[in-house]
Amino acid sequence: MLVKEFLGHKTLDVTLLYIQIEKALFRNEPENFTVKATKEPEEIQALLEVGFEFICQKDDLMFFRKRK
Repeated sequence: MLVKEFLGHKTLDVTLLYIQIEKALFRNEPENFTVKATKEPEEIQALLEVGFEFICQKDDLMFFRKRK
């Protein structure tokens, strides 16, 4: 609840959503990643072409990551 209040979320569900996205993006791996989110087909293609990998989708956003 402290994290929810600190982040200013109205419900705990919103805070849990961010935790789920963080786990999907980083999978508790110690390495550093660059993370991008987009819904534009051209941006998706550009990210994939430079080595980003698709991680998950939430609503209309697709999340990608690439090792630094």
